[in-house]
Amino acid sequence: MTVRAFVMWPDRRLRIPCADVDKIDDEVRRVWADMIETMDAMPGYGLAACQIGIMRRLAVVDCSEERGKAVLMANPEVLHASVQPRAHEEASPNLPGIAAKIDRPRAVTVRFLNEAGEVEDRDFVGLWATSVQHQIDHLSGKMYFDHLSRMKRQMLLKKADKLRR
Repeated sequence: MTVRAFVMWPDRRLRIPCADVDKIDDEVRRVWADMIETMDAMPGYGLAACQIGIMRRLAVVDCSEERGKAVLMANPEVLHASVQPRAHEEASPNLPGIAAKIDRPRAVTVRFLNEAGEVEDRDFVGLWATSVQHQIDHLSGKMYFDHLSRMKRQMLLKKADKLRR
């Protein structure tokens, strides 16, 4: 297992939708293991493969307090989202030093290929739901700040530019 380097904003790979995963094999399992290692080193609640330059629809999420309960997902997609929103301060290691409060559905049902290569539907609530949606956005070429108004997004990115200099 290896802690991988992050692709830094504004790298165009963060705006490109990732390719689907055909099957769960040893290569995918190695990538997931590196993703967990990288996520835990941040520390963070989730990671999408494109954040470390791997353009495949792979994500890991672990919002447990004790860690070690990561959900490994290939080709995750939201099947159902609750109407009730939940606001949470979100950030990304791809754009360090800034964060924004984002409203997302409080609960989601997600379909994905699990580590056994089986299609699984799972419900996520609270922070788990927020993190899963955040990772799915990354896999679709979106960043969390895309959920902000144009003015708030511009202010956030301007602040990020100042921090990078």
